Amino acid sequence: MDNLVAVGSRQYFFFLVLLLLSRGADSLSTWVATPNMVLEGNPLAKKLGWKWGSLLNLVLCGACGAWPLAAIVIGTTSVLVAARNFQAAWLMRSLGEENYRDWYVERLRQTGLPLYLFCLLGQTLLTASVGGTLMYFTGDSLIPFAVGFGIVGYALAVTFYTLLALWRIRRAPAE
Repeated sequence: MDNLVAVGSRQYFFFLVLLLLSRGADSLSTWVATPNMVLEGNPLAKKLGWKWGSLLNLVLCGACGAWPLAAIVIGTTSVLVAARNFQAAWLMRSLGEENYRDWYVERLRQTGLPLYLFCLLGQTLLTASVGGTLMYFTGDSLIPFAVGFGIVGYALAVTFYTLLALWRIRRAPAE
């Protein structure tokens, strides 16, 4: 499972489809939440936009389809990111991207930083502990290890991009 599979093989197409579906779910959930990418947390994805971001995702899927471990890690992380996006997408759409961003920033400014960071780290450390436990007790099977790694990757991504957004918001002058 940690070795490469032949491009064009049955296994390759399995992992390619896995990646296309999981990355597609992430893209769809992002589009539902923020069609104009106003709320996109990843600066690279925001800069690339839909067209170039989709092309990069296709290349990523094609390349990582040959590496089962990476395909499962990326697939797991992507599905969890999509689920997180869908959780609040209805609110983002109903308020509008700019109004949601303004509402969210106002809530952040009214909340003490220690409480916000405590809750963020509580969420992400608990999530990462599930992935880490799965990785630790996986034995010789790399599929559960890769799923656990994907869960940890998701927790790290949420922590990183949330702290990046928080840093940007706190740097910006209050309106």
